[in-house]
Amino acid sequence: MNDTAYRQHSSHWGAFSARMDGGRLDIRPFEADPDPSPLLANIPASLDHPARIRKPLIRRGWLEDGPGPDQRRGSDGFVEVEWEEALQRTAQELRRLGAAPALPEDRPLPGASVFGGSYGWSSAGRFHHAQSQVHRFLNSVFGGYVASVDTYSSGAGSVILSLVLGNAIRLNRDHPYLRELAEETELLISFGGLPLRNLAVSAGGNSRHLGKSVLQRAAARGCGFVSVSPIADDFSDLPGVTRIAPRPATDTALMLGMAYRLHQTGRVDRAYLERYTTGYPAFEAYLTGSSDGVAKTPEWAEAICGVTASEIAALADRAAKSRTLINVTYSLQRAENGEQPVWMALTLACLLGQGGLPGAGFCYGLGSIGNIGKEALAVPLPTMPQGHNRVGDFIPVARISELLMKPGAAYTYKGETRRYADIRLVYWAGGNPFHHHQDLTRLKEAFSRPETIILHDSVFTASARHADIILPATITAERNDIGAGGNDPYLFAMEKLAEPFGEARDDYAIFANLADRLGCREIFTEGRDAQGWLEEMYEPTRAALEKRGCNAPSFEDFMQGARIDLPVRDTPGMMARFHEDPSGAPLETPSGRIELFSEIVAGAGLPGHAAWLAPAEWLCAPMAERHPFQLVSNQPATRLHSQLDFGATSMAAKEKGREVARLNREDAARLGIGDGDVIRLHNERGSVLASARPSDAIMQGVVQLSTGAWYAPEDLPGAGLTCVNGNPNAVTSDAGASVLSQGCAGQLCLVSLEKWDRPAPMAWPHKAPFSAV
Repeated sequence: MNDTAYRQHSSHWGAFSARMDGGRLDIRPFEADPDPSPLLANIPASLDHPARIRKPLIRRGWLEDGPGPDQRRGSDGFVEVEWEEALQRTAQELRRLGAAPALPEDRPLPGASVFGGSYGWSSAGRFHHAQSQVHRFLNSVFGGYVASVDTYSSGAGSVILSLVLGNAIRLNRDHPYLRELAEETELLISFGGLPLRNLAVSAGGNSRHLGKSVLQRAAARGCGFVSVSPIADDFSDLPGVTRIAPRPATDTALMLGMAYRLHQTGRVDRAYLERYTTGYPAFEAYLTGSSDGVAKTPEWAEAICGVTASEIAALADRAAKSRTLINVTYSLQRAENGEQPVWMALTLACLLGQGGLPGAGFCYGLGSIGNIGKEALAVPLPTMPQGHNRVGDFIPVARISELLMKPGAAYTYKGETRRYADIRLVYWAGGNPFHHHQDLTRLKEAFSRPETIILHDSVFTASARHADIILPATITAERNDIGAGGNDPYLFAMEKLAEPFGEARDDYAIFANLADRLGCREIFTEGRDAQGWLEEMYEPTRAALEKRGCNAPSFEDFMQGARIDLPVRDTPGMMARFHEDPSGAPLETPSGRIELFSEIVAGAGLPGHAAWLAPAEWLCAPMAERHPFQLVSNQPATRLHSQLDFGATSMAAKEKGREVARLNREDAARLGIGDGDVIRLHNERGSVLASARPSDAIMQGVVQLSTGAWYAPEDLPGAGLTCVNGNPNAVTSDAGASVLSQGCAGQLCLVSLEKWDRPAPMAWPHKAPFSAV
């Protein structure tokens, strides 16, 4: 390869060009990006870091004793093997578990005992998308698999909105919130703040980071901002920002207090409610206390959230006088009863009656992912077909521990009673559940239960430590692909930047080889190599561009480093059409309107309307007497999830390799904790060490520790099993958000906090067991 030429590539956090310079990757951000992400600086370390896996690995206990449940996973050693042996043993195991070229329709499929893992963030490329690849493979060789639905990021919020408003992903990609915020909004009230760190990232790519410039344009026009968050820097330091810091997990109560003020002052838009919603009378009875004897006044709300009644009333008055956009970030619903703040924010916006006005109404997720609120695209993006999953079984994605530990146990989802499958095989590609999941001690136990765990990865994560067979995969820089993200206005040819590390192979090549050994190659590949699939996937986009008279180069020309400007849609989105004609363009809800009362939710055993439901872990709960700090485990500013935790930007934010936890200065002084001291956070679920940083941005009683440090458990005297690198999921709960959604509740939990007064163990380095360095 010509090391002097810059080649084009893309990532979830931005497009760039790069070349090899003296054995290192030199990166230039995309020239049209007004605010490139610092996460790009993490990429160079990915090529040859000691964490890279150079050859296939098989866990020693599995190699010697064969398949079966095994408590040694996570602590056992590994053996490097040649690819031929790894593929032979993998194919043999898949065949033992029922993989076959022709599976009859009239008997149970072996895939009913296979969980198809992967959480989808390993590649911005649309072909080398590990989640699509593993699912297509399992559909090809097992006839299907036990799947997962929803996301860790948005499970509770997406479920409630699917019942009362519509598909959350479609709604987020269907309306130009950012343009309207810049040009029309008079007041933005954002519950959960609007953290720019989250806007750096979007699945498939975020080539133009617009969040900062949009907020600056709105501020210059005189727009007001209200950030509702216990963390002050969850919103940019702009003119006109009001910061309100309620107790974590109490936003629903604050919104109810605002709603009561609107009711009390006659500012509820009843004409809007009559035309566009159903169920308001039941909510009003709850709001006023006629149904339960408790009026949800600002004074009532103050006792719960800690924000004064006068502030709550003033905010409601201000919202009623302005063109107001009510936004709620994903963070609020990643908690117990996480459906409620999302539903209540929607309800509050409906009471204001501004949903049909540009720049007003309700938005879910602005400030959570970078491409939410951008203009919708007018052409389809390349997509890798995954085939047909004939098994049809699934779990909510955050229920993986329950699935593995409780085969046959009943659970509920959207009002339906379901049962967990009996899983014998877990096949994971391109993901790290020991990042995404909570209560990692319990997850470790869950991973001891299957007969075999197979994993593709490029680096030796904690998930790899708990696998039986590890097949080393290439990273995006080591292959050609097509970069594209929902609502991102460019299509990129992703050019190969470097040769594969060690003996790494791309996921497609691995799966094609296994499918061949199982007699299923034609089903999986359809006779195409990787280049053939890229051409097949590109064609629908090219044809749609050509039909619109846009630039539509041939596949050969496109793959020579081309970039295509994608047209945006010029027709109104779903919510605009609904507000223009609610009968002619109904929503995807049982009534066709916004549901402020839902029979489905009520049938699941929850209140049929948005309501304050006190969680088990908040600062006024009985548990707070034992564990008096609210841990906020939010998304990191220095990496995507746990990805490239060893990169330069990520490592620069650590202290001696350990993640930093922020706490209020007064709390720190009371506990004798100084900047850089090692502290221990703990509860009944586990323990974690972090480096302390006192901060005025954190409210009292709160400690903030971002997710993403690689799980590094050590049994410390007097502390028990403790993650020494600073992964908060050592102490977070994996309980479902509610019986309705079973979503992830990992954003908030209660912990005790103390200075670590003994010599601190060293943080574990990012390293594979047979590192070349």
